[in-house]
Amino acid sequence: MAVTSASCHFLALPKPFIPSAAAASFDPRSTAADHGGPDKPSACLRPGSSSSLRHLGFSSAVILRFPPNFVRQLSAKARRNCSNIGVAQIVAASWSNNTNPVSPPSAAAAIDGPLAAVPLVADADSAAAAVVFDGIASPPQTADGPKAAASASAIFSSDGSLAIHAGERFGRGIVTDGITTPIVNTSAYWFKNSDQLLDFKEGRHTSYEYGRYGNPTTTVLEEKISALERAESTLFMASGMNAAVCLLSALVPAGGHIVTTTDFYRKTRKYMENELPQKGIRTIVIDPADVDSLKAALDKHNVSLFFTETPTNPFFRCVDIKLVSELCHSKGAVVCIDGTFASPINQKALMLGADLVLHSATKFIAGHNDVLGGCISGSEKLISKIRLYHNVVGGVLNPNAAYMIIRGMKTLHLRVQQHNSTALRMAQFLEEHPKIIRVYYPGLPSHPEHHIAKKQMTGFGGVVSFEVDGDFRTTMKFIDSLKIPYNAPSFGGCESIIDQPALMSYWDGPLERTKYGIKDNLVRFSCGLEDFEDLKADIAQALDAAI
Repeated sequence: MAVTSASCHFLALPKPFIPSAAAASFDPRSTAADHGGPDKPSACLRPGSSSSLRHLGFSSAVILRFPPNFVRQLSAKARRNCSNIGVAQIVAASWSNNTNPVSPPSAAAAIDGPLAAVPLVADADSAAAAVVFDGIASPPQTADGPKAAASASAIFSSDGSLAIHAGERFGRGIVTDGITTPIVNTSAYWFKNSDQLLDFKEGRHTSYEYGRYGNPTTTVLEEKISALERAESTLFMASGMNAAVCLLSALVPAGGHIVTTTDFYRKTRKYMENELPQKGIRTIVIDPADVDSLKAALDKHNVSLFFTETPTNPFFRCVDIKLVSELCHSKGAVVCIDGTFASPINQKALMLGADLVLHSATKFIAGHNDVLGGCISGSEKLISKIRLYHNVVGGVLNPNAAYMIIRGMKTLHLRVQQHNSTALRMAQFLEEHPKIIRVYYPGLPSHPEHHIAKKQMTGFGGVVSFEVDGDFRTTMKFIDSLKIPYNAPSFGGCESIIDQPALMSYWDGPLERTKYGIKDNLVRFSCGLEDFEDLKADIAQALDAAI
């Protein structure tokens, strides 16, 4: 990581790989004259002096953390040199009196001064350290995000710990003694001078530039999701729908083909069917379980993307992610799974073979029915392509929203466990109820893809769909008779939510209702965190009142 400021707390140094001879030849207590004369900081190399690095035995970069008062003890000349030296070009800098020079990492144990008590961060990847100047922190380099996420995944054995600590516990691009991540409310980021801006543009200095391109609070959130999904990179946006549109626009070329499924979030499917044809992009719609139709589409067309939910909305059909990924990859197609109904706790689409996973973070991830957000996780290569498009068109997550989602994620694993438990018990109760015709829930053996759900999910989600024994008006009366759930769109929050899809989501599309099997008596119930017995009693009394 480049250091471009005098007042730095972290300096990028070459990672120690010092043979014994090289280590012996370097004296950590040598004077400035031994390393370039009295007017130069001891062992402080000029830019481009890679040969000097090699003779000291350094290979790749590490982060050396200095005490807070270190900057004030540097001479003016040392500060200037530190300010000008590029990536991996600083070996050490002298104290202002030139009597206690800072040694390279291999000699850290021999130092008596203030540096001696400060631990050396031997791996910049796990440290996710930030460069600090005048109280403003630059973000970790983009490439460090996946490595930091992988490091967090190696330390914490559970998703619960990752949801709490990933992106925060072992370094973040915001310097604070606070446990919680602060909100950075700014629309732009400033540079000390034009040279620093030039370094930024040419990749020698890491920073943010403009609010549409990134924010330190949002970066923490992205790293947290990356750790949970085992992804190299994550991009957060203003909503799940914004994420879907950016994904489709960035990855599918004009004249390309997309394969999706009949059961899918209606607005995403409408965008694919109504908007993408204007770019010459064709959408092929298949049944979630119709593998033969997928094979035929891949053989007949140059398919760029397979994109669907699993579980799907509102019937919770499950796509075999591993099988679909193998088929699509054999033909060069990218696989994106919308895992919103599963959440990163219940399903790891990337580990099953998918290239990308998308979430409406509005739902389970944030979990409190109080914020909008969406994200896409996957390889650095694919996310970078989507990020370039997003940087142009916008749809930026507000840093206040990022903070709220981070806060919500602290309890994600606990909430999802409760959602899973309540929804499964509710599905079992409803399946036995005489006034319910059919229940749709992947945790039930009666579900057509129960065998797939068991294979690729650790929990079956917090939403249940069912058909009451009645018509459109009877179903309306049932919902109106409920005392606890809110009649509203959305799901995945602490409060239970219920809706009648024929009215809530498809009222303006009667032909679509028939085409996609949305019956008048269909109900979608998002089980909140209320006590199961309270919800059960409320459902029972509402059924009695309506039917």
